[in-house]
Order: sequence, then C-alpha cells, then structure tokens
Amino acid sequence: MTTRLTSVLGLLLAPHGLSHYWKTHYLDKTFKGLYRWNAFDTSLLIPYFIVMVILAFYGIHRYQLVWLYYRNKKNAAKWSEPPARFPEGQLPFVTIQLPIFNEQFVIDRLIDACCRLNYPRDRFEIQVLDDSTDETTVVAQQIVERYARGFAGMDPQPITYIHRENRYGFKAGALDAGLKVAKGEFVAIFDADFVPPREWVMQVIHHFAETNIGMVQTRWTHLNRDYSLLTQVEAIMLDGHFVLESGGRSRAGVFFNFNGTAGMWRRETIGSAGGWQHDTLTEDTDLSYRAQMVGWQFKYLQDVECPAELPIEMTAFKTQQARWAKGLIQTGKKILPRVMKSDQPWHTKLEAWYHLTANISYPLMIVLSVLLMPAMIIRSWQGLLQMLLIDLPLFMASTMSISSFYLVSQKELFPKSWLKTFIYLPFLMALGVGLTITNAKAVLEALFGVQSAFARTPKYRVNKKGEKSQAKKYRKRLGIIPWIELAIGTYFAFTVWYAISTENYFTVPFLVLFVFGYWYTGLLSLLQGRFERFGTAGQEFHEKPFPMGI
Repeated sequence: MTTRLTSVLGLLLAPHGLSHYWKTHYLDKTFKGLYRWNAFDTSLLIPYFIVMVILAFYGIHRYQLVWLYYRNKKNAAKWSEPPARFPEGQLPFVTIQLPIFNEQFVIDRLIDACCRLNYPRDRFEIQVLDDSTDETTVVAQQIVERYARGFAGMDPQPITYIHRENRYGFKAGALDAGLKVAKGEFVAIFDADFVPPREWVMQVIHHFAETNIGMVQTRWTHLNRDYSLLTQVEAIMLDGHFVLESGGRSRAGVFFNFNGTAGMWRRETIGSAGGWQHDTLTEDTDLSYRAQMVGWQFKYLQDVECPAELPIEMTAFKTQQARWAKGLIQTGKKILPRVMKSDQPWHTKLEAWYHLTANISYPLMIVLSVLLMPAMIIRSWQGLLQMLLIDLPLFMASTMSISSFYLVSQKELFPKSWLKTFIYLPFLMALGVGLTITNAKAVLEALFGVQSAFARTPKYRVNKKGEKSQAKKYRKRLGIIPWIELAIGTYFAFTVWYAISTENYFTVPFLVLFVFGYWYTGLLSLLQGRFERFGTAGQEFHEKPFPMGI
C-alpha cells in the first residue's frame, strides 16, 4: 500500500505531472486581470447560459421524477391487488383492437398471441384494423379467416378483419372506425410488434372494477433487447420512461399518458373525452390528457409486462423518435392552454408542462452545439472559480441527471445486474446527442404548424443476434440529415483536437460524446443494411407468414 501511495504522489508531483498541469493552467496568475468583458463575448455567453439554464431545469425535473417515484412508492398499483374485483362469472366484454399498416412480417405472431389470451370467449372479440397498402392485406385476411374457422389445437376464435382504403386519420382513424362496431365495454390495444402474454387481460381487467378508472397502462418489455448495441440502448431509454416517468407520475397522482399500445381503455372514457382525434401524431397522449381533464383516473401496472420488438435500424429508430417528439409538441400546443386554465392542482399543471414541452430541448441542443466550444474558450479565460461555481452546477443538472435517471430505472428492474448499465451510459448519452437533428426538425415543424403523415416504425421480426432482417422492403432514407450529422460530428472532432492541443483536457470527454453521437447516428443511417451482405452465410431467412405463396 505504501509503495502504491508513493507512486501516486510521485506522479502528481512530477515535473510534468498532474500537479504541474493544474498549477500552470488553473493556478497561474501571470495574466490575472488582463481579461476584460467585450461585446463579442457577451453576445456568445448570453444565449449559451440561457440554453444551459433551460436545459438545467429539465435536468432537475428528471431528479424530481426519481424523487416522486420513491416518495410515493406506497401508491404503486399491483396487478394482483386490485381494490375491487368483478364478480365471478360476470366479467365485462372486452374488445382487442390490433391497428396495423404494412406489417406482413409480424401479423401472424400478433394474431396468434391475441387468440391465446386467457379470457372467456363469449366475453371477448378481436378486431384486426388493417390500413395496409401492400400484400399484408391478403396475408392478414387469410390469417384471420384461419383463426376464425379454427384448426388443430385452436378452437374457432371471435376475430374479425376490417380494412380501410383511405387511411383517414391514420392510427386514430382506424381505432375510431373499429370502435364504431366494437361490442366491448373495455378496449385493449396492441400494435403489430407486440406479443401480449396469455394472462394479460385477466391481470388488467379487475382494476376497472373501480368505476372511476378510465385507462390502465402496462409496461413494455423487449423481445430483441440483446440484438445489438442500438437495441440495448433503446431498451434502457424505454425502461427509463416506463419506470420513472409513468411510474413516478402515476404514483404521485398527476397526469400521465397511455403509450399507444399495451393498455386498456374503458369505452365510456374515450367517448366522454371527445373520442380519438388525429390532429396530432401522438393521439394516445392527446386522448389521455383530455380524459384526465374530465375527471377519469388512470392506473399504471409496472409489474404487468408486455413484450415488443425494438427498431433494429437507426433510421427506423429516428423515425419513431421524431414522430413522438413532434406529436408531444403538437399535443402541448393543443392541450396545455386548457390544462393551465383548469382548476387542476399546480403540481399537476407543472408536471404537464414539463412532460409536453420536454422535446424543446432538441432545438436548444443545436444552439448549444454551436456555442459550446467558443463559450468554453471564453470561460477558461475568466477563471477557474467562476467555471466551478457556475458552469459545473449547470452541467451537472442538465447532463448528469440523464445518467442517474437511467441508472435508477435499471436498478429497479434488474437489482442483481444493473451495474452493467454503466457500460452503456456513454452510448446512451451519445445517442441522445445524435438524435438532435432529426428531433429538432420534428419539433420545429410542430411549432410552426407543418403537418406530416403518421410515419410507422418498420417491424422485421428479428430477435436474436445474427438473424437477417427483411428490412429492405420498408427501409427509408433520411435525405441530407445523416450528412449534416457527420458534418457536425467532424466539427466536434476539431474541437476535441483543439482542446487537446491547448491542454484543456477536462473538456475532452464531454466533447467526445458529441463526436461519437453525431458520427454514430449519421454513419448507421447511411450504412444500414450494408453489413447484411457480410457474416450471414448459412443463416436462415425469415419465411413469410402463413399462408404461404403470398
């Protein structure tokens, strides 16, 4: 131990060691007093600090969600402990809605899982709401007919096929069309990439025995979490949302949202809140807020899992994230004025504000990307004390809160293995940076009222490492955006070189995240699918779903 301590002290006190670096860069007072404020520095630092302060507030809010989650732990709902239950033999009628659009690779898996749900068949129906424009229409219709007839090992199922030609209202329009002919008092919704477990309906339905409960949301889990680095990081991001956002808000009794799938609605709630509306890209959040505004209570069952497929390609992931970012801002513009004018408690209004405006951070991140290096240079001339007292707290609030947020969620879900999350934190933070361009574009479109179609997230039924996807059929490019991301990454690579050349080593790890984030998202967007030609020899291709020959 003594030898080690001596070695460390020797390194610190060496002529050109850490002690020398600290003295020459931060304690050297040779040029003290020479720096003077000027108009140029002010014009850079004012927007820099405004952006940092705003991002810091949203970062502090992440800490608040963690606090709400633990402070209200006793309020957590559990599927096995509903306050009331429906009498035996008097279970209500449930409609299962499956909205699909060009989902030929996963539709058979979805229908099979829903036909195996444990619920009395005289109190149950399945609607396949198909807006497809490709061969999915034939595949889905024949699968529905097969399950409706029954076959060896499967009794005839109460399943119907509804196809629309015009996609009016997109997903919201399909759900509304199905609701008009639905028999159910309660409506469960599953997107095409989900595989609801057999006991899912029975775990959820009894929570509606409380007559004020309008919606019950369950937690998404991930079929292909271990497929790649990208899916690992996506899983952590979604876990953070479902554990700390949905969990924290529901436990605190403030507004939270249905997540579009893996949840169940009381049909009366949908009608009383104004029905499905399609003037935003997040019709689920829009309806959720309208329903809670008129007095309905929501429940979140964290212990009820519903597995789903994560996007395996960067452009698919970007498309999904941009749709959510744009939709939340659209919903905020539509709903927040009503929330703020309502008689809801102030903490409910504040939480709604943070929730629906959170994606404004993406345009702010672009401003920060431009100003970051110049601001760091200017601040380094102003002295160490100011940097420690001002810049460090803002950095901790805006950036480090992300790490703690996702670490806590993994600790809650995986108490024995959560420490390995540290390995993924740099990639998670870098990916968040890399989403800046596409999500900022989406947010600005929402703010300026630019309308766009509902862009579906492609599903390829790929669960394991090495499996080959059918991605080519539905793959989309993102135009010039990946090239912009590469250019910005190159700019930050230059800032890393500059920081190293000027021996500002403390800024390098932060700047490297920007380099990796922009290059990672840009390169994967441009090169997706290019690697499929390598390393796949001898692997089986996914067959088309039953019936064959489509």
